[in-house]
Amino acid sequence: MLSRLRWPLPALMAWACAWLAYTVLQDALPALWPGPLAQAGGLVRPLSLGLACALGVVLSLLGQTWWRRLAIAAGFPISLAVSGASLPAWGWLAPLALLLLIYPVNAWRDAPLFPTPARALERLAASAPLAEGALVLDAGCGLGHALVALRRAYPKAQLHGIEWSWPLRALCALRCPWARVRQGDIWRADWGPYDLVYLFQRPESMPRAVRKARAEMRPGSWLVSLEFEARQIGPHQVLRDGDAKPVWLYRAPFAAQQPVPRP
Repeated sequence: MLSRLRWPLPALMAWACAWLAYTVLQDALPALWPGPLAQAGGLVRPLSLGLACALGVVLSLLGQTWWRRLAIAAGFPISLAVSGASLPAWGWLAPLALLLLIYPVNAWRDAPLFPTPARALERLAASAPLAEGALVLDAGCGLGHALVALRRAYPKAQLHGIEWSWPLRALCALRCPWARVRQGDIWRADWGPYDLVYLFQRPESMPRAVRKARAEMRPGSWLVSLEFEARQIGPHQVLRDGDAKPVWLYRAPFAAQQPVPRP
């Protein structure tokens, strides 16, 4: 996979694929639909641009970090612009529209796409046991990395995922057909029915998550955060394994964080 190659090889290969697609499509599209595209006049190049950008955006999902994904997605249209390619003004809106479709602005205040490491939740079930058929929510499921990890931890649970981006939601649903994945805002969804809510957000999102968890989650249910601590409440347990990201476990009703005594 491109994601396993040493940086910047994934970006270079993704850009090369996008350029190849752009070049081939300009000849292939009129051959596939000679009548409509011949009548449309100058639509072949913008349509080729849009499809090549779509390929670049899809390949950007393989990047390991947010900035690398952005670099992969934006590399082709930027290089095309520098090359001086002649396109109608509206044709350059295609890359921006595709980026906004995959990474909507509404989701930028949260974690745009932070994949959960495959083995990050291996010890979770032993510390936060759940009954058979328990409801588990991955709030902000992205491409479903956490749902896969949660399924390993809780094979008999009912797994749910919420994702704001429509394309990511569709890809996640294809990857995780055994989970119920829907498009939506994690902050508007009701966390009350769930026995465990899993988050991999940003430190800035955690106060909001605490307020929502306190208002909606039932006594005995679990709030689990990968890497980032909810400083307003005291953790039930913290799972640490060498250099791996810590897993913070909180159980409702959530007690206030106890101040550290000063010497």
